[in-house]
Amino acid sequence: MSVPRLLLIEDDPAIRTTLTRSLTEKGHAVASAPSAMTGLQAVVAEAPDLVVLDLGLPDLDGGTLIQMVRAVSKVPIIVATARDDEREMVRILDAGADDYVVKPFASDHLEARIRAVLRRTAADGAMPPLVVGGLRIDRRSREATLDGRPLDLTRKEFDLLAYLAEHAGEVVTKRAILAEVWQQAYGGADKTVDVHLSWLRRKLGETALEPRYLVSIRGVGVKLVDPTAG
Repeated sequence: MSVPRLLLIEDDPAIRTTLTRSLTEKGHAVASAPSAMTGLQAVVAEAPDLVVLDLGLPDLDGGTLIQMVRAVSKVPIIVATARDDEREMVRILDAGADDYVVKPFASDHLEARIRAVLRRTAADGAMPPLVVGGLRIDRRSREATLDGRPLDLTRKEFDLLAYLAEHAGEVVTKRAILAEVWQQAYGGADKTVDVHLSWLRRKLGETALEPRYLVSIRGVGVKLVDPTAG
């Protein structure tokens, strides 16, 4: 089994040194960068298996860097941040991060998150495409099509659609969606799910009042159905 290659983007030299040593001791090959732009260059040049990213960088905000990385790479990103505001966390995950840890954190906690994200990434790459009616969702390439037409989905829209497709025909609660797609059971953040479902419906060419694939069950959740079935 190959050694996971991590890229740590962190401007604090003490934290960078400590995390590099700790993650190396846990069996990872760790490269580091002290700024957003050097980190972006390393993503392109070194193609790491996973990025651990601090948001408070000297040259660019980490949220902006996530968007720049997403323009050139699908590498998983774990954000390490001192910001614990719920809206900020949702914004970061919507920008394309896969998970986050709030500083201060134990190295074992970060290592557990890294293992979990790498497992999910490996599992997605090994799974066959999901097909529901005219929808085809390829988790390996992270591409989705509807009746052969590519869907222009954000990272979270894709994750949401793929999760619903994995449970096609089942009613999925918003709590489950928040836990599985956003990796957190945010209290009172149902609106996050509602907004993303609305965006997803628009791209699928339907509305909540005239659904084809995404059927809301009032007070319970939502289910993805095959409109050609039955």
